[in-house]
Amino acid sequence: MSTDEPVAALFRPFWRSRRAAAIAGILFGVLLLTAMVMTRIALAEGSLVVLQSDPQRRTLIRFSLGLVPFAGIAFLWFIGVIREQLGAVEDRLFSTVFFGSGLLFLAMLFVGAITSSSLLDMLDRPGVDAGLWDFGRDNAQGLFAIYAMRMAAVFTLSVSTVGMRAAAMPRWVSFLGYVVALGLLVASNGQPWLQLAFPTWVLLVSIVILVRSSRSPTTPATGTAGRDTPDG
Repeated sequence: MSTDEPVAALFRPFWRSRRAAAIAGILFGVLLLTAMVMTRIALAEGSLVVLQSDPQRRTLIRFSLGLVPFAGIAFLWFIGVIREQLGAVEDRLFSTVFFGSGLLFLAMLFVGAITSSSLLDMLDRPGVDAGLWDFGRDNAQGLFAIYAMRMAAVFTLSVSTVGMRAAAMPRWVSFLGYVVALGLLVASNGQPWLQLAFPTWVLLVSIVILVRSSRSPTTPATGTAGRDTPDG
């Protein structure tokens, strides 16, 4: 009994951290998926004239953009906890790529959201410059669909590789991550709905982490108690 208690105390913070990563990833996945789907619906006929004449579409876009900062906070926490969990077993090359690509994705996501918010504010004013609107729209879409999604692909690739090497996730999740990364690298610009694959994959990884962490805390303590019994 006395042997089990220190072991349990040793592993408790570890599994709390894994649960924190899982919860953060789930929040990120749900929030970003919601924001992206709502934006796609609102921009189904997203010409300047349609958006100017339909305040409900603009309200829907504003609400989706309001979710982005909270999704970003959750994603940042997800990155930090995952990196801390890898600890000494992490591959420095892939962990650096994983960390850098995650931060770049987050930065581009925020810049794209800020640009989109500014474009929406333009619609509330009379005499909107159509050329300036087109420039800002193309800039925001290109920043997210081309650059941010490429960084998301690199993030997915590096996390899949590190996770498989460290046995931190099932192999099929890593292989699925490779497929998602390839799709984002090749076709995310031409297929807007394909961009949903990234938050969906993060959501899947987070659920797997949460399920595995809920099963594993008792294993180290039980095994250690079994080995210590003959000595007592």
